[in-house]
Amino acid sequence: MTLKETIAAYLDDTNRETGGWVTGAIAALILVSAAIFVIETYDISPQWRRVLSGLDWFILGLFTVEYWLRVWTAECWWRYVLSPYGLVDLVAICPFVLGFLDMRFVRLLRWLRVLRLLRVLRDRAIVGRLTAADTLAVIRIVFTVFAIVFIYAGIIFQVEQRYHPETFHSFLDALYFAVVTMTTVGYGDITPVSDAGRLCTVLMILTGIALIPTQLGNLIRRIIKMSQAVQLPCTKCGWLIHDWDAQFCKHCGTVLPTRVAPVSMTELPGPNAAATMPFAPRMDLPDAPAVAGNAEELPPSQTFENPG
Repeated sequence: MTLKETIAAYLDDTNRETGGWVTGAIAALILVSAAIFVIETYDISPQWRRVLSGLDWFILGLFTVEYWLRVWTAECWWRYVLSPYGLVDLVAICPFVLGFLDMRFVRLLRWLRVLRLLRVLRDRAIVGRLTAADTLAVIRIVFTVFAIVFIYAGIIFQVEQRYHPETFHSFLDALYFAVVTMTTVGYGDITPVSDAGRLCTVLMILTGIALIPTQLGNLIRRIIKMSQAVQLPCTKCGWLIHDWDAQFCKHCGTVLPTRVAPVSMTELPGPNAAATMPFAPRMDLPDAPAVAGNAEELPPSQTFENPG
């Protein structure tokens, strides 16, 4: 392999141990940078602030090197640059490229860096080793809600802290305002005063109305699906949890040894076990008449005289 192919494998091929470690290190750096953003919103000593700022610039430099390596190793560099993940990576390093211009709006882009975790959660090769597909879907839903709330909280803090520092004193105040606003509770104890803050609040409300019902609905459906899973070990990889109607292993794709039946039907004793379930549908149907030629003839119907 050439140097270019080797670097591309380290960045994208998570089936290899080295690629998995690189992806895990990138995810850890993203979380550390997000923690630095939050800590910097509180009153800390100037010495610690300089340390955190230096660490943040170091992480941002690593992300910049990673971005240009991805551009260099991509088969079609402009396709990567214009892809959703390429745009997220570019936005994440904008503070490093434009930060020397002392542009205030560039600070808002730092809060979008958490979106880079979407690349990690999308990678089935590395996350699939840790959890099942249904659990991974639940994690993605929870992360989507967390990321949107986190980004809105960071943006509203960055905007309003300049005009209203007494109200938006720390990230916790901004997080409280974001949650209350997106859930349309609206206590009114914290309100933005700038035009940009009010515009951000409108976007929060619209996002909350469109996001929360759909994401909660997806979350409930996934939880119900997970509760109906059964234990049937795969003969190849040993994966234990599968859907009740699964025919193939959801981890490696191997054909399962036997057809999976629902837990509620197989684990309850007795032939009429389904009828004892509190929410089971009642299926007490009358006996079907015998078909002529295949069974004995039915007895003649009885006649009843009217006593009157």
